[in-house]
Amino acid sequence: MTVEVRIDPGVIARTLRLRNGVVARRLAQRTERTARYAEQEAPGRMGDYISWKIEEGPRGLQGVIVCDHPATRFVLDGTRPHIIRPRRRKALRFEVRGREVFAAYVRHPGTRANDFLGRALQRGK
Repeated sequence: MTVEVRIDPGVIARTLRLRNGVVARRLAQRTERTARYAEQEAPGRMGDYISWKIEEGPRGLQGVIVCDHPATRFVLDGTRPHIIRPRRRKALRFEVRGREVFAAYVRHPGTRANDFLGRALQRGK
C-alpha cells in the first residue's frame, strides 16, 4: 500500500496568515503580554496611555504597541538642560517646601532617557 502526501507551501502560508489562525492568536498573546510589561515599566501615569493591536504589515501580520502620551518622546529620548518660561502669564507658579513660589523662568536640569518600551520588548520575547 502506497501513501502519498503533497505539501502545498502556498496553502500553508495562507493558512498561517489567517486573521484568526494559530499564528495570529499567538502573536496577539505575545503583543498583549509585552504591552503589559510596558505599562509596568512606564513612569507615572504614562502606562494608562499604552494600547496594542494586530495589523497587516508589508510582510504579514505584526503586533503594534502604541503609547500616545504627549510626553512619550521626551521620556524615551531624554531632554537636555533647558529654560522654561511662562506662556500665558508673566510668572511661573509652583510649590517649594510647602511655600508658593513665583519665577520669571526656571532652569530645568534635563532628564535622563528612560527606554521603557525597549525594556518591555526585551522582557516580552
